[in-house]
Amino acid sequence: MSAPKIFESEYRFCLILWEHEPIRSRDLAELCRERLGWSKTTTYTVIKRLSDRGVVKSENAVVTSRVSKDQAQVSELDELMEKRFENSLPAFIAAFAKRQKLSEEDIDALRRIIDKGGA
Repeated sequence: MSAPKIFESEYRFCLILWEHEPIRSRDLAELCRERLGWSKTTTYTVIKRLSDRGVVKSENAVVTSRVSKDQAQVSELDELMEKRFENSLPAFIAAFAKRQKLSEEDIDALRRIIDKGGA
């Protein structure tokens, strides 16, 4: 099962949450004001929206994530692979390699991952 969709501005919010959780909603609103330029109302709206989608939990004015950073990243990558690369890992890697020169260290790391069968 994939994680619920997290849109770009929500992801930036989640980065702050993952770094500081569990965190009181008022402290989270202050961090969002400092880092994202959001009002308190905007932060509370995003908390509510993400809570309704099962991404975060807010109980007794304390906010925690229900979706980890790793889960969110994997879900986003799965969506990208399906929509743009027809679930083809070789097509994805070929496109990536065309845009960014792979160092020998990168190639060795990819070989180790392939040899281990993932992970």
